[in-house]
Amino acid sequence: MALQWLSLVGTIWLQSISATNSNFPAYSSQLKHLLSLSQLQLNNLAFASDAGKLFGFVSGIAAVYLPLWIVLLIGSSLGFIGYGVQYLFLLSNKASSLPYTLVFLLTVLAGNSICWINTVCYVIAIQNFAFDRQLAVGLSTSYQGLSAKIYADVVELVFKSSSSSIQRTRSYLLLNCILPLVVCLIASPLVRVIKSPRSRRLSGGFLVIFVITKFTGTYAVITSLGSGKGLCSPAMILIGMCVFLVAPLVVPLMERLRERMENKCLIRSYGKRVCDESSMHEENGGVMNEHGVKDEGLFVCGNEEVGAKVMIRSLNFWLYFFVYMFGATVGMVYLNNLGQIVESRGSSKTSSLVSLASSFGFFGRIFPCLLDYHISRAKCKVSRPALIALMMVPMTASFFLLLNNNHLCLHISTATIGICTGAITSISVSTTADLFGTKNFGVNHNIVVSNIPIGSLLFGNMAALLYREEALTNGSGNCMGIKCYQTSFIIWGSLCFIGTLLAVTLHSRSKKPYI
Repeated sequence: MALQWLSLVGTIWLQSISATNSNFPAYSSQLKHLLSLSQLQLNNLAFASDAGKLFGFVSGIAAVYLPLWIVLLIGSSLGFIGYGVQYLFLLSNKASSLPYTLVFLLTVLAGNSICWINTVCYVIAIQNFAFDRQLAVGLSTSYQGLSAKIYADVVELVFKSSSSSIQRTRSYLLLNCILPLVVCLIASPLVRVIKSPRSRRLSGGFLVIFVITKFTGTYAVITSLGSGKGLCSPAMILIGMCVFLVAPLVVPLMERLRERMENKCLIRSYGKRVCDESSMHEENGGVMNEHGVKDEGLFVCGNEEVGAKVMIRSLNFWLYFFVYMFGATVGMVYLNNLGQIVESRGSSKTSSLVSLASSFGFFGRIFPCLLDYHISRAKCKVSRPALIALMMVPMTASFFLLLNNNHLCLHISTATIGICTGAITSISVSTTADLFGTKNFGVNHNIVVSNIPIGSLLFGNMAALLYREEALTNGSGNCMGIKCYQTSFIIWGSLCFIGTLLAVTLHSRSKKPYI
C-alpha cells in the first residue's frame, strides 16, 4: 500500500510542473514584440502548443509497450528540446533571426511532451487505484492547475528586479526546459503500476491528502491575490508552495509504519494471517465498497472495453468530443489569450491574473474528486456528463460578464473560467474511462483531447482576426479597449451554451448505467 501512495505522490509532483503551456500568457506579449509577430501569428503559437496533442496517441501506444519511466523520460526530453532551442536563440540575442516556422515546430514538440507526462500520470492513477480512480485522478490532476503559478512564482523571485522583457521570456523558456526534466528524473522511480493483493477503498489516506490539497489551494489563492498587491514576499510564497508539495509524503510514510506494525503483529501470532475483507466484498459479480456502493467500472458501452476504431464510430464519442471542445477547450483558448486581453484593457497585471486563473483552476480540478468522495456514501452515482453540464453554466455566464469593462468583472470571470475549465478537464479523464473502458484508455483519451488543438486553431484564430480587424479600424498595430474581444466573448459564450445542451444530451444517453 505504501508503494501505491508513493506512486500517487509522484504523479502529484509531475502534474504540478507538467502544464508548461499554461504559463504562455505570462510572456506571450513579450514574445510577440521580440519576434515581431502579428496577433494571428502569436495565436498560432498558442495553437502549436495544443497541436502536440494531435500526436498524443503515440504516448498512449508507448505506455502499452514500454516501461512507464521510459515514457516519462521521453516526454521530458521532448520538452527539453522544444523549449531549450528557443531559449538558446534568445540567449544569443538572435531572436529576430529565428524562423517562425522553426518556432512553431518547436512549440508543437514541446506541447506533445505534456501528453507523455499526462499519460503516465493517468495510467498510474487508474491502474493503482482502480476502485477510486476519480479520487486519484482528481487529486493528481488538480495540481496541474498550479503549474502556471509555480512557474510565475519562480520567475518573480529570480527576475523581480529585471524590467527587461527578453529576460523574463528567457526565464520562462529556461524553466519550461529544465524543471520538467529534473522532476521527471526524481519521480521516475516512483511511477509504476502496483499489483496490490488487497482491494479496498483507501479512505484514510485520501482524507489526509484532501486536507493537504485544500490547504495548498487556499494558500495558492491567497498568495496570488496578495502578490498582485505586493503584500507577499516571492521567496516566502515559493518556500510555502514547496512545503505543501512535499507534505503528501506523509501518507506513504504513515502507511509504511502501519505495515511494519502489522508485520510484527503477524510474527507474534505465529504467522497466522487474518485478512479484513469487511470493507470490500463481491456481490452479484461486482465489487461493493464499505458503503454498499458498487465500485465496478460502469461503462456506457455495455461494460465492455472499447477500442479506438469502435469508439470513433459511436454517437457518444462525438457528443463527448464536442462537449469537451465547447467547454474546456474554449476555456483554454480564453486563458491562452489572457495576456492580450489584459493588455487590451490597459492593465499590466498579467502575471497576477495568470496566477489567479491557475490557483482557481486548481480548485476546479479537485472539485470532482471531492464530490465523488462524498457521494460515494450514497446509493447512486452522479452522471459525469451531468457534472460537466453544471460546470458549463457559470462558464457561459462568465463570458458574457466579460462584456463589462470593469476590472472586477475581469477578475471574477477569469477565476470562474479557471475553476470550470479545471473541473471539466478533471472530470473528462474518468468520463473517458466510464464511456470506453480502461484497457485502451491511453489511446482513447488522447484521441478525445485532440479536440483541443482543433478548437484552439478555430476559436483562437477567430479571436485573433477580430482583434486585428479592430486594431486596423483604430489605425494602430495594437488594439486597446473592450471592443477588441467583445465579439469573441459573445461567440465563446454561445459555444459554451451549445456545449451545455450537448452535455445534457450525453447525460440522458448515459443516465441508467450510473444508477
